[in-house]
Amino acid sequence: MPSATVTAWLAAGLGALLALVGCDQKRIDRLEEGLSTEADVRREFGEPAAVFAEPDGSRTLEYPRQPEGQVNYLITIAPDGKMSALRQVLQPATFAQVRPGLDKAQVRRLLGRPARTTAYPLKREEEWDWRWRDGMASRWFTVVFDADGRVVRSAESDDRSREGDGQR
Repeated sequence: MPSATVTAWLAAGLGALLALVGCDQKRIDRLEEGLSTEADVRREFGEPAAVFAEPDGSRTLEYPRQPEGQVNYLITIAPDGKMSALRQVLQPATFAQVRPGLDKAQVRRLLGRPARTTAYPLKREEEWDWRWRDGMASRWFTVVFDADGRVVRSAESDDRSREGDGQR
């Protein structure tokens, strides 16, 4: 049975996570595709972690919620300066687009900044991990890159760090 201190920390962590999710939903509710401007997006979400120029002249703003959160947002600003899309990308449909041969930049553009990266020098591989929510289950999506920075495989797994006393 977890101690009172561990239980209190877990409750505080869960409360912070719920507040973060609730704040994001309020921000999203105040934005409207085709009407909201880039200034509106930045007012609601702040400065993006990255800005990607798109071939059609639009720009994609990256708003990761990793490592604490379980979502990453990519918000597209059309050439006219209006928001044309707001997507939460940590979901199976996006994971399915990660295929062997993609490079790190392509994966980052699909999924946003990962929660953690781990290098394995002896194997000459690097893993990028994203925490995400599948219904009520907390899960990890992992992408493994080779020494050239190309995807060799990806996998999903349960997030065991959120079970029991929070220890892994």
